[in-house]
Amino acid sequence: MTSVAQPPSLSAEPAVVQVAVSDPRVGPLLRELGDEYSTRYGRNAHAELARYPDEEFTAPHGGVLLLLLQHGEPVAGGAFRRYDETTAELKRIWTHSAHRRRGLARRVVAELEREAGARGYRRIYLTTGPRQPEARGLYLATGYIPLFDTEADPETIGPLPFEKHLPTAPPRGEAAGL
Repeated sequence: MTSVAQPPSLSAEPAVVQVAVSDPRVGPLLRELGDEYSTRYGRNAHAELARYPDEEFTAPHGGVLLLLLQHGEPVAGGAFRRYDETTAELKRIWTHSAHRRRGLARRVVAELEREAGARGYRRIYLTTGPRQPEARGLYLATGYIPLFDTEADPETIGPLPFEKHLPTAPPRGEAAGL
């Protein structure tokens, strides 16, 4: 009997891993985000990605960088950094160009929210560019409150700010019905 190797299934649930910005698997995220921003805004956006020191996306500095890996390859990712003592700021939300329209960005945002809550943050803040309607739609669809006039031309606003308050953990014993 002969077996035929089947191609890996795209339906396999991606694994979530925390990585350092220096991890080689982060390369596609940084490259694609830089190219995307440069295409939409007509300037070298790779500098924007280098605006924050890498250590801001590490646990000792209140941040994290997550990747979703499918068959060991990055398909989506995102990060947060400490904005203030109670607020995490989402940055670098990305879905690989070959894996869009699968809900991966929603999963990244949910994983980042979960991680931020576990680290004691009570609020998420973020901005997205005025030429990123997909990102704007993602944040509205996932419960983020726009901190701008949604009826105004986004080009007249500049970066579009959003916030979301995370649920607070119930007092010990309350979750168990004690």
